[in-house]
Amino acid sequence: MKAPRFAYARPVSIAEALALLQKHGDDARVLAGGQSLVPMLNFRVASPGVLVDINRIAGLSGIKVTKNHVRIGALTRHVELERSADIAKHLPLVSSAMPHIAHPAIRNRGTFGGSCALGDPAAELPACALALGAIFVAAGKKGERRIAAEDFFKGLYATALEAGELLIAAEFPLPKPGYASAFGELARRHGDYAMVGVAAHGLRKGGKFSDMRVAFFGVGDRPQRATGFEKALEAQSSVDGSLARLDADLEPRADLHASAAMKLHLAKVLAGRVLGELAA
Repeated sequence: MKAPRFAYARPVSIAEALALLQKHGDDARVLAGGQSLVPMLNFRVASPGVLVDINRIAGLSGIKVTKNHVRIGALTRHVELERSADIAKHLPLVSSAMPHIAHPAIRNRGTFGGSCALGDPAAELPACALALGAIFVAAGKKGERRIAAEDFFKGLYATALEAGELLIAAEFPLPKPGYASAFGELARRHGDYAMVGVAAHGLRKGGKFSDMRVAFFGVGDRPQRATGFEKALEAQSSVDGSLARLDADLEPRADLHASAAMKLHLAKVLAGRVLGELAA
């Protein structure tokens, strides 16, 4: 199918983009990498009146390491994250997730901000942001505001971005010494969206887990932390002995790929693998 008719605008500054979003309201959609939006247009799932193409806005892409955090611009391409030595050094969880995102052609064009702003519950980067305690930076007519990852994802394709706001970056705290990360997902084919995925980050010292953040994706309407499982890991320091807590933490939804019971089973199997890797 072909996309419906729409107007097209290509701002060159954040201020110009915000003015367009304010003017057109719900009738406007932001175009970044377009790897999700363009298929949605072609299938008539989305029918905006105007596309606001932000690709010419300087300063929205790039990776910057500061004293306290790693800042990733919203227009940073997946391939940049995948190849970045800074990401591999400071955010190995993100580095581990990148090869699982679609295929090279998609990663060459898709953007970090586009993936997070879309809020797909089976996407890898939102779960990594949640596991690492990232802070999202949004710009609006009243200036910038910062939103914790735990407050950013609100539901199925829903985020905390307000009307007229633009996601411009995310800031990831630099991991403390001794902290480690592990990532895994199960998909029918490599490059498909995950049936179940796990992103874990925390401290393993003296045979014990502490300060654990374990985020699951593909099992609900948004990425979610398994807080009961995290506490059980810290109390027992046993992965296998803590897996039963996932029965209370997760409420998977059946979809075309698996029943709710199957998803819960897969979540436990994958969590065992990922946390076992972290323990090692």
